[in-house]
Amino acid sequence: MGYANNYLYNKPSVLIGRKGTIDKPQYMETPFWTVDTLFYSEISENYSARFIFYLFQQIEWKSFNEASGVPSLNAKTIENIEVSFPSFGEQNRIAKVIYDFEKEIKLTDSKLQKLKLQKQGMMQALLTGKIRLV
Repeated sequence: MGYANNYLYNKPSVLIGRKGTIDKPQYMETPFWTVDTLFYSEISENYSARFIFYLFQQIEWKSFNEASGVPSLNAKTIENIEVSFPSFGEQNRIAKVIYDFEKEIKLTDSKLQKLKLQKQGMMQALLTGKIRLV
């Protein structure tokens, strides 16, 4: 939504929409302020925030929708979802592997976008006759 001068929470956290985008968890490492349509998590020492974020991405949040119009969740519903956690060390190792894959995917997507732009420029040059093939 924007920026704030103060923060509500300044540790890694997983955010999830209370209204609207209930199926799009977000991971936050920097201090943040939230609004009333967004839940945030205070994560205990023995849990990995990034692991919880990846775990939250696997939950079918829309199946917990409590409204007929705008998708909605309440805190009690989230608290009642049962999940299993490996040891803290295993959580960190799993999160690192997934994070490394995400970085590689972003890098590959970036390269793909650059190649698409190069292709578009080359097609324009070829089709307008600016460049001729001999």
